[in-house]
Amino acid sequence: MNGAIHHVTAISGEARRTIDFYTRVLGLRLVKKTVDFDEPSIGHLYFGNAAGSPGSLITFFPIEHAAEGRLGVGDVQETVFAVPEASLGYWTHRFLEKSVANKGLSRRFGERAIAFKDLDGTDLALVGMRGVEGAPGPVGGEVPAEHAIRGLHGVSLLLEEAGPTARILTEVFGYEEVGAEETTRRFRRPGATFGAVVDIRAVGGFLVPRPGRGSVHHVAFRAVDDAAQAAMATKVAEEHELEPTEPKDRRYFRSVYFREPGHLLFEIATDEPGFDVDEAPDRLGEVLQIPPFLEARREEIAADLPDLAD
Repeated sequence: MNGAIHHVTAISGEARRTIDFYTRVLGLRLVKKTVDFDEPSIGHLYFGNAAGSPGSLITFFPIEHAAEGRLGVGDVQETVFAVPEASLGYWTHRFLEKSVANKGLSRRFGERAIAFKDLDGTDLALVGMRGVEGAPGPVGGEVPAEHAIRGLHGVSLLLEEAGPTARILTEVFGYEEVGAEETTRRFRRPGATFGAVVDIRAVGGFLVPRPGRGSVHHVAFRAVDDAAQAAMATKVAEEHELEPTEPKDRRYFRSVYFREPGHLLFEIATDEPGFDVDEAPDRLGEVLQIPPFLEARREEIAADLPDLAD
């Protein structure tokens, strides 16, 4: 099964700027340059640890002239990364040096955190986690290995009410409610280190979200294989009367999508086969990868996506 977060996908602006911020400033590895398989005129960028492991990934659809998004009810409020607990001082100084807009150190559920934004206004945070020092991170970037982002800590969701979405988390993905602070309820996936936390903040009567630059498109949860994915999709359909899609081949994983009761788009993504199916592990993210069913259109697609084809 698993059920922890596999990746978070958001909408960004210009591709080169997105690559620069996530690789140079945050020190993540660009593990794949490809296209949106459903709309190949749009690129798709994947950032994560050295191997692009599930639970380390944030991905973007870069749309240069996308309008600015607006946070609202039924939206991902924040995507949170995990760093070693002792590294938050380093990141405080790095954000000052790189002029990254941030709110300084705070404390959430007993953990220290720094909330910040990327250049498109995407709401992000770093949380200092104990015991992750030995976990693999990105390699070869500006950020020293001992301070590198190790993976996703989790996400926070802004919802009209928490209950229906909480049942999806607990009954489909195996999360447990572990605490509450003011209007925020915390859910954690037992046995998982990365992508294990989902916070739900219930705020009735808030604005409706507007998708766009800086907003999250969907959150994907892990299935170890096709059988686990099928079992989760069956629960979604039969026990929660929602409508998951048929599995879709995304080359690096297989995906099932559904709109959960709070109106967020959730994905169930398999851990396999991974990002080395079309590039050697030491060459990930170097070349624009076109899925086989679009290979005949490579020149056309590359011409439309010059920032990814370089």
